[in-house]
Amino acid sequence: MIDRPFGTGSLPRLRELSLSDLDGDLPVFPLPGALLLPRGRLPLNIFEPRYRAMIDDALRSRRLIGMLQPQGVEADDEDDGDEDDEDPPSTPSAFVLGRGSSAIVRDTPAALYQVGCVGRLTSFVEREDGTYAVTLAGIARFRVRRELEMVSGYRRVMADSTAFADDLIEPGPVSFDREALLAALRRFFSQRGFEARWEAIEQMDDETLIITLSMICPFAVAEKQALLEAPTLSQRARTLLALLQMAGHETDGGRKPHAV
Repeated sequence: MIDRPFGTGSLPRLRELSLSDLDGDLPVFPLPGALLLPRGRLPLNIFEPRYRAMIDDALRSRRLIGMLQPQGVEADDEDDGDEDDEDPPSTPSAFVLGRGSSAIVRDTPAALYQVGCVGRLTSFVEREDGTYAVTLAGIARFRVRRELEMVSGYRRVMADSTAFADDLIEPGPVSFDREALLAALRRFFSQRGFEARWEAIEQMDDETLIITLSMICPFAVAEKQALLEAPTLSQRARTLLALLQMAGHETDGGRKPHAV
């Protein structure tokens, strides 16, 4: 593998980015079930030529990419005719998801949700076969003002982060029931045969725990979107707890749980 260094140029540091640095023409990666949150980290494997072109273009400019979910499509839907697929994001080391963890996340030309998250490329590895392994650091959410003409086969939008200025501010104390959240998570993982290093999970600070669980838990696309659009970290934690608890009740009632 070839580890290619980034050029620094005049780009501001990650935590010095302002709203004006984020707004405007933004390439987007529409993956169902792949959630990026402010202050989160999302690793991605890039294979398709159009998305390799997107990464190349991002590296030559602001190193910014928007993660958006398509509407009406789930991560485990059958192929809709796209030529290639991207691998799903990797799982944080504290979690080892069980069955179905090799499922492919598929891109589609579907309509997009109107709220996404801007990520900055902070890690980039080019493999010998020309594919990429990258990591996006979540900065702030954005609203789609309009979709722009595609470039090199990838989609672009005009992004506006004005409504999400608080995403750039370090959050204070989080108000949520941590004990109930961990109990619901244990039940959720147990019912689905997932494994986790619970000691590491229990040592996570509140912010890291909420962001990580929201990003990696295999909820439906609409549920992931609800987590993204929660106004505050405390409200996201309460939404996460409700989703975990509802998923547990659904399994007890004999309904099919969401697949990874």
